Amino acid sequence: MANDREVLREIWEGKIPVCFQLDSEEVCELQAPDPFYLMVSRLSYFPLCTDKVRKHFMRHIQLDKQENEMWLEFNGIPLKWHLPIGVLFDIYSNDIQLPWNIVVHFDKFPENVIMHCHNKEVVEAHFLACIKEADVLKHRGQLVSSMQKKDHNQLWLGLLNDKFDQFWAVNRRLMEASNNDEGFKYIPFRCYTNEDKYIQKLVKPVSEEGQRKTLKHLLNEVFPDKEKVQVQTHGIMPPLETPLQWLSEHLSYPDNFLHLCLNTS
Repeated sequence: MANDREVLREIWEGKIPVCFQLDSEEVCELQAPDPFYLMVSRLSYFPLCTDKVRKHFMRHIQLDKQENEMWLEFNGIPLKWHLPIGVLFDIYSNDIQLPWNIVVHFDKFPENVIMHCHNKEVVEAHFLACIKEADVLKHRGQLVSSMQKKDHNQLWLGLLNDKFDQFWAVNRRLMEASNNDEGFKYIPFRCYTNEDKYIQKLVKPVSEEGQRKTLKHLLNEVFPDKEKVQVQTHGIMPPLETPLQWLSEHLSYPDNFLHLCLNTS
């Protein structure tokens, strides 16, 4: 299982500086409100860390819009809240300068682009569904199904409240390989070429000959026609010779998936 605790802690503590600004067309006063700055966790989701943003801008919009769902946009693109913040950042990293400038909206919700998220329970349901999907790939779903409700709650509250030890006390069980030494059955991963599209395939961490597969093996299986593929996750480019099993145990997001953002040629 995941045993490089320093790596796990470094990943957990990754933060991004964000500058939130209210859309100029939604300002109901002569002067626009000041921007709102936050350091946000790469591992979290925007609806979990933007309560203060909503409160800051609320009094500067029309009364009839104040009950509306808040949504975020970068470079004219609505940001999909169900992707972890770090994944969104890595997808658009070529166009981002720090702090990350994000526009806040309370009007004209893009129904056909992003899902509604009226409360944090929606995020919790999505998060736990991802963990269950990952466990099906890794352990045929046996670990999550054997856990108690309090274990699921502890995973969620660990993420929600940014509590590393609370989260990993349960998550370490999900990172245990099966009873043989071959690792997980399949590696839970998603490869993003842009925000609207990701690729998943069934990839084992060990070859038929018993060889431990690396990130390079995964990329060759997913993109056999691409000569050069650059991968970014958590703001870094892991070496292509990194073993897949180690990557999955240490660089997965809290939803237990590896989220790999790609530049292909």
